[in-house]
This record gives sequence, C-alpha cells and structure tokens, in this order.
Amino acid sequence: MKLDRSSALFGKARSLMPGGVNSPVRAFRSVGCDPLFIERAAGSRIYDADGNEYIDYVGSWGPMIVGHCHPRVVHAVTSAMEKGSSFGAPTELEIRLAEMVVEAVPSIEMVRMVSSGTEATMSAIRLARAYTGRDAVIKFAGCYHGHADSLLVRAGSGAATFGVPDSPGVPADFARHTLIAEYNDPDSVEALITENKGKVACIIIEPIAGNMGTVAPRRGFLEALRRMCDREGIILIFDEVMTGFRVAYGGAQELYGVTPDMTTLGKIIGGGLPVGAFGGRQEIMELLSPSGGVYQAGTLSGNPLAMAAGIATLTLLQEKGFYANLEEKSARLAAGLARAAADAGFPVYSARVGSMLCTFFSNREVDNWTSAAGCDTATFGRYFRAMLDQGVYLAPSQFETVFVSGAHSVEDIDLTIEAAAKAFKILAS
Repeated sequence: MKLDRSSALFGKARSLMPGGVNSPVRAFRSVGCDPLFIERAAGSRIYDADGNEYIDYVGSWGPMIVGHCHPRVVHAVTSAMEKGSSFGAPTELEIRLAEMVVEAVPSIEMVRMVSSGTEATMSAIRLARAYTGRDAVIKFAGCYHGHADSLLVRAGSGAATFGVPDSPGVPADFARHTLIAEYNDPDSVEALITENKGKVACIIIEPIAGNMGTVAPRRGFLEALRRMCDREGIILIFDEVMTGFRVAYGGAQELYGVTPDMTTLGKIIGGGLPVGAFGGRQEIMELLSPSGGVYQAGTLSGNPLAMAAGIATLTLLQEKGFYANLEEKSARLAAGLARAAADAGFPVYSARVGSMLCTFFSNREVDNWTSAAGCDTATFGRYFRAMLDQGVYLAPSQFETVFVSGAHSVEDIDLTIEAAAKAFKILAS
C-alpha cells in the first residue's frame, strides 16, 4: 500500500505540532505505524491523501452513526452556514435540538450545550459538587471522561494506549478528590463510600465502557450504583458522550432502564461537528448560571452549524427501522469476526453492545480495566496493520471501540469479515 503523501505530511506536521497531531490517539504509535492523513469521506468509506480507500469503523470516534457526508446533514449545515456560523447569541436551532434531547433521554429535564465532551463532564461534576456541597468524585478505572485535571486518573483509552495512566501537570490536590473504583464491582464502590462518608458528590461512569475496548455492565451493576446514590444523596452521572443515541435513541439508560441524575452527551448530537451537552433534573440544572451561581460559559456553545447537524442527524435516527437495521449489521460483523478468529485457532474475546464492538486479544473474559489491560497489545498492532493493508480502517488501539454506521452495507460487513479471516491466519502462522 502506497502511503508516500501521508508520510510526507506527517513529517511536516511533526515540526509544527507536538507528535504531529492534534488528537494524540491518532499518533498510531501503539500499532507500529504512522497515522494516515485523510482527504475525504463518504458513506462508510474514507480516503487518504494517497488515494487509498478504506471501510471505516472509526467514524470520527463515534459520531458518524448515519455515515460520512449524509446528504441531509450536509444540506442542513450548508444552509445554516449561509446564514452565519456563529453569533454569540441564542438561536432557534438551540431550542429545537434541546427539545429533541430532552424528549429522548430519560434523565434530562433541562440541558446545556457546550463544545466538547470534556466540557460536558467537567461542568456536570462542578454542578454536582455545588448541589451536594461535597468535593469527592468516584470514577472507574479504565473509564475516560475527557482531559479535565481531576479526571485524568486511571483514564483508559488514549492514556492507556501510551502506557501513561496519569498525566504530568495534574496537581496532587486535584487528584486526591478523585476516588477510583473497579468497573463492574459494586463492592469496590461501597467501600469507597464507606471510607469517605458524607464526602462523595457524584459517581461518574460510562454505563457501557468504550475507552477500554467495549465493556458492558454486568447485570445489576448499574442498578446497584443507583441504589447507593439514592441512599447517600450522591449524584449519579452517566457519561453517555459515546453511548448516547448510539446503543439506543435514549442511550444506555434507555437500554438498561436505569436513570441517572445527570447525563453528559457529545459525538452524535453534533452530527460530526464539535459539540457536547450535559443535562439532568431541573432542580440541579437551575443552579447553573445565569439561573444560579455555578459558572459555565463558552463562546461557541450552541453554534448554529453544530445545532443544525445535530438536528438533522437525530431526525434520521428516528426513521423507522434505523436501529433494528444497525443491530442486524453489527451482530453480523461481531459474529463474523469471532468466527474468523476461531477458524484460525486464534484466541480472542469478542464483546458487543448494539453498534459498539471490540475484539480483545485475550483468552479470557474482559469485564473491567484489569482484564482489559492484560490484552496482547503487540498482537493487536499486527492485526491492525493486516486489516489496514486490506482496506479496513480500525481504531489504532486495543482500548478503543469499533463503530458500525447506518451507511455500512452487508457487502461492507462481509468484506471486513473476509479481511479478518486473512488477518487471523497471518497472526496464527
């Protein structure tokens, strides 16, 4: 595969940007190759600067659930652009998207738009602390909630890809308020609450972990968190930046029937443009400025381009059969990848929830960060490169998720399974 132009661009980028990238996980270092520079995309395909075509399962890390450059999303954004890209003032589009989010997500009575998932989680925690008058936050090893200082503790995903679980530059005084529990282990949460009686403001969790691969909650785990929070007056925050509108229209909380106090969103509600949101019960949200004293602001929050893209995307998701079709294709892909590994006699653990899935290079179940961290990342790197050589674009990390979109065809799925069969035979030889 010819990658001359991508290589040249990366060489130039490294002289201008740290590591040659603006999103560190795109560095590809963990899989033993340089990043591809993407020139364009359409539907289920992306095209690099050298003209190579790939079936894309990154989907800009999740938001492209209807595929790249869907005509209705493109039309919505260009129509909004013709009227102005940003005003620093409210627009009707903000109200329309807020109405859609409030109607869809069980926990959200009021919502605030921001520009990223990091902003959403940081602001939700600030609000939870103000509401409870407490400082401590419980998070889970391997769950990533953005790069705010207090959350970069055993954060999975990008940090774990490079073997840096905690970031330099985070003051110890910030990190000491962050308590780490084990995903899928309610006893570890109970112990932290007992040890810090009356000090815990909130528990924040990815209800389906997507930053240590794809890890589903065990039966009863989310329900246990809900009970603990109710008993102790703790705010339960679901970080659905990844799962919101992805695993169901109402997110993981609709799928599992567990309603948090607050929810953070991103990715899909911007239709591929930078956006985030956080929302929850009205009594909590009304503490937010300018209604209350908890400060939060952002010049580009609720900008008309992102709002238009989000409205168009969520409208498409409401079309009859969208999620049923997505489920069918995702199940076909997951089963095919598992079969390809088994036929080659190669040990993997396959996980899937809706259109999120992961092939773990492990011979045992992966249900938390400890088991995820035991995966064979070097062999995953070989698998990644073998798939890339055959025109399949996966996330360049064992600790990321494969995303299926509405634009993936059955032919795309079957071609991917064929590529995997070849890749696993290469690995097994």
